[in-house]
Amino acid sequence: MTEWKKICLVTDIPVLGSRRVSRASGLDVAVFRNDKDEVFALLDRCPHKGGPLSQGIVFGTHVACPLHNWNIGLCDGQASSPDEGCTPKFSVKIEDGLVFLDIAELQTHATGETRPIAGPARRTATA
Repeated sequence: MTEWKKICLVTDIPVLGSRRVSRASGLDVAVFRNDKDEVFALLDRCPHKGGPLSQGIVFGTHVACPLHNWNIGLCDGQASSPDEGCTPKFSVKIEDGLVFLDIAELQTHATGETRPIAGPARRTATA
């Protein structure tokens, strides 16, 4: 049986915006709300260059990454063609105006994902 963690009220998420949920390990989860009050949850990492999707613009059932404007599907985490890639999605439950996320997914899903390190490639000195 799935156990759920209460995150917030639906109305606590800005329309066409998001809210971040911190986890004990792994990257944050971004919880999005569109203009139809539908709520979605994705790992807060674009599959392209690791941009924070929580800072992107929500339109319909997509979010535009703030770094390079990749369009990521909120329902499945898939990048829209011609771009390719996917960011992990998380299960969401809405009950009585409250948003819940699956506790097991928060603890284990995509915890090994990291953000790319910006800047020039690191080189090690050779003797």
